[in-house]
Amino acid sequence: MKDHIAELIATSLKTLTDQQILPADFEPRIAIDRTKDKNHGDLASNIALTLAKAAKKPPREIAQLIIDHLPVSENLAKTEIAGPGFINFFLNEAAASAVITEILTLKDAFGRNSSGTNSDGSKKKVQVEFVSANPTGPLHVGHGRGAAVGDTLCRLLKASGWDVSAEFYYNDAGQQINNLASSVQARCKGLGPEDASWPKDGYRGSYISDVAESYMAGNTIDAEDKHVTGAADADNLHAIEDFAVAYLRREQDLDLKAFGVDFDVFFLESSLYNDGKVEEAVQHLVASGNTYEKDKALWLKTTDYGDDKDRVMRKSEGGYTYFVPDVAYHISKWQRGFERVINEQGADHHSTVTRVRAGVQAISQNQSMGIPQGWPEYVLHQMVMVMRAGEEVKISKRAGSYVTIRDLIDEVGRDATRYFLVARSTTSQLTFDIDLAVSQTNDNPVFYIQYAHARVCSMMRKLSEKSWRWSAAQAGNLELLTEDAEKKLLNKLTAYPELIKNAATNCEPHTVANYLRDLAGDFHSYYNAHKMLIDDEELRNARLSLSEAVRQVIANGLYLLGVSAPEEM
Repeated sequence: MKDHIAELIATSLKTLTDQQILPADFEPRIAIDRTKDKNHGDLASNIALTLAKAAKKPPREIAQLIIDHLPVSENLAKTEIAGPGFINFFLNEAAASAVITEILTLKDAFGRNSSGTNSDGSKKKVQVEFVSANPTGPLHVGHGRGAAVGDTLCRLLKASGWDVSAEFYYNDAGQQINNLASSVQARCKGLGPEDASWPKDGYRGSYISDVAESYMAGNTIDAEDKHVTGAADADNLHAIEDFAVAYLRREQDLDLKAFGVDFDVFFLESSLYNDGKVEEAVQHLVASGNTYEKDKALWLKTTDYGDDKDRVMRKSEGGYTYFVPDVAYHISKWQRGFERVINEQGADHHSTVTRVRAGVQAISQNQSMGIPQGWPEYVLHQMVMVMRAGEEVKISKRAGSYVTIRDLIDEVGRDATRYFLVARSTTSQLTFDIDLAVSQTNDNPVFYIQYAHARVCSMMRKLSEKSWRWSAAQAGNLELLTEDAEKKLLNKLTAYPELIKNAATNCEPHTVANYLRDLAGDFHSYYNAHKMLIDDEELRNARLSLSEAVRQVIANGLYLLGVSAPEEM
């Protein structure tokens, strides 16, 4: 409907310019917004205010001219000028309720759009990298937030027509892997964290004992890309490291599967070194003229790309700093054809954003790769605090020093865990209240939303008790939906497709969670105030159609969040 109103305005403006009432040398940007107050109509535009300077006329006069030259539309009941020159559009009942027919026709496809497709119909390629945890222990709740946000972004992008690839980047090289191997080796030799010879930076969780026991038992681990059998040799540190990494990669993958998250690609940091990609990236950076030697170290001129100071690439004692393989990794992403790349990471990665982009741009300019400024995109989530009975929960038996995502799934279930971890903007810290997540009250948004879905299903089942029938083909007279609560629901349903498109474009999955909560609240209020199963067949079917449309949109939205839509509760 917004597109329809925009077309009406565009036609009116063309008429006005053709008649030389308005100047022809301007390019109007027609914006249509939904009104917050239904007394101001359903849709509104500020087009008259934006044209006032170019037209050299008062905004209200321009607004009246636009209204006077609008084409006839069967969807409009009336138009009004408000305030300094806003144009308010009031839809008639038929137009307002048309969204019900659209939802009942499209079903699961309602809300999907083609913003991620090219003009020839082909899909644009986007990669979403998320979680990307070191294979050194169980996934913590921060990883869980990244998994919930990243997977929802993938679903939103697919719903918007993109060709989506979900990728997990394993940091399987570096000091943390060395610490893991030495920790497992200590356990293999019968040592514990309380022993003086325990590694200084060793991992202390009980899972280290599990890895050691499995290794010494000669078990075989089936990871994503390799099979490793424990050598049962406590002195073979290389074999221990190989086994421990495979073991924990498998454990992380099982946790993610329990969370309903799948990846298309698992990329190993070590492969960048083995394939010479890191050295190649360094050579290109040096060739670009954006590096220099100082204090026996190699530096990158990141200040030329907006950083507050230049950054060391190769340390004076040898070895590359952590952002260098990240640069090589992102060059590989571009070479794999991803015109859009979204990195979902913790806020502690903020300092790497400018460095990675600087390295990417330096290589792109040197190699004429054409990588755009601001590529890749970053979605950085803030920390998660887990609470129970008003107190913070900080430890896990399995992990030792932190709460794992498996702890939350086991305690509150997958649905509540996924919803709560995605329900707030990533820029805000998140408090995960376990008591609220397991409660079956209206204060629990997951219960509240799922109950709205189940309520409609229950209502539909009750029809047979009275020998009544309803179908999308017999939707009733939808123009009978004139109650304020019905109009509010219709307006809310109409906003869903635009919400999905914007959530995918702006990487804001929390808006879907909030929308579903509000839609469920509006429906519960409507259901409690109005009888549905009434004798008046036309009105009954109309209200059932509205209810079924609400149920369908809730189901569609919950799918995007990776949350189930139960038919009974």
